[in-house]
Amino acid sequence: MSAAQGGNGDGAVAAADAAGAPTGYDAAPERRPAGWWERVRAWPWWVHVLLVFAASRLLAGVVFVWTSTVQEANLWTDANPPYQQYVALMYDGGWYRQIAESGYPAELPRDAQGLVQQNPWAFFPLYPMLVRGLMALTGGSWVVVAPTVSLVLAAAAALVVHEVVRQGAPRAVAARPGLPLASVALVCAFPTAAVLQVAYTESAALLLVATSLLLIVRRQYGWAALAVVALGFTRAVALPMAVVVVVHAGVRWWRARRGEDTFGRRDGLGLAGLAVAAGVSGVAWPAICGWATGVPDGYLQTQEAWRGIREVTPFYGWTYVPQFWFGDAGPWLVAAGAALVLAVLLVPAAWRVGPELHAWSAAYVLYIVAVIEPGSSLARFLLLAFPLAAVTAGAVTRPPWARRLWFGAVLVLMLGLQVLWIRQMWEFNPHGDWPP
Repeated sequence: MSAAQGGNGDGAVAAADAAGAPTGYDAAPERRPAGWWERVRAWPWWVHVLLVFAASRLLAGVVFVWTSTVQEANLWTDANPPYQQYVALMYDGGWYRQIAESGYPAELPRDAQGLVQQNPWAFFPLYPMLVRGLMALTGGSWVVVAPTVSLVLAAAAALVVHEVVRQGAPRAVAARPGLPLASVALVCAFPTAAVLQVAYTESAALLLVATSLLLIVRRQYGWAALAVVALGFTRAVALPMAVVVVVHAGVRWWRARRGEDTFGRRDGLGLAGLAVAAGVSGVAWPAICGWATGVPDGYLQTQEAWRGIREVTPFYGWTYVPQFWFGDAGPWLVAAGAALVLAVLLVPAAWRVGPELHAWSAAYVLYIVAVIEPGSSLARFLLLAFPLAAVTAGAVTRPPWARRLWFGAVLVLMLGLQVLWIRQMWEFNPHGDWPP
């Protein structure tokens, strides 16, 4: 190349640079505008959670409205009730409304034989008292305020579920990208998650369970104690949290011995106080019931009023209820169910969710199996074992296409079962039916 040619080439480059045209020398590649999916993925995590939550509640709301069109007149509503009445007054919602408006009876109602009858003492006070306070503050009715409170608490619970999976299960999150949001989606799609927008305590209980676990993972034991105490006045599920505290303390102590963590006296005292708070919280409401009514075991007698056999003995209900439903096949179905639960708790994905979440799942499932009479409400109680959603979503980690296929199949199945649950369980048959 001649000098003149070289000079002309340099001049062309300089002219192109000045004009802003590509020169071929260190030029930045042209950026394509981000597509809509990339823009959505860039939104904050909490926006993603609330969008998933809102979509699931909208679907459930549509199914509630659809179901109300075939609802006959019943104990709580007229035929074909509007949505707000349908989710505020049916089943246990009627009991919580009675508590919010009239409180608890000073004496336990009894029949001619002296047996305690069904009464409000079976239902815990935090949720109806919260609704009562907001009703007084806003002037709104139970039909308006109660489902709204449930919905807001459930949205908060979805946010906390995301964070407790993210912070409490780092190995699982590393193995399965997107696990926190996938867990939220499966919790919202769970067949009985429809109760998150009705006048029930599941929203408050889910929020408090997830908050307690998150605070334990963060080692904020004082705040965790407050959450656990509040849980004890929401649902009878505070006792399994003591197991979580013991497991958490044991893991910290073991890691400290290996030089991987610290475990000082302050930590030990904080965890001891938290364990005591869980124990006291687990028995506080039955004790208050006994003191207020003058019947020391009034809470247990009240619970017996809902049972087919008036006896609250651990695991006893599993000896006769399955046979009532399924005859000679009952014991075999119980064994199959137990095997399935053990499998879910023992698969590799379960051990990856972290000791606190794993301990809660195992302790809570064992607890409800011990204390309840198995029936139509069992599926609703399982909603609080929400870390199992992370286990399910994380069961398949690779390749990516298999992970997506597995998650999509489970999500569609659960949403279908949620539609079925609302249609079959929430529609009350006045001629004889089982509560959800």
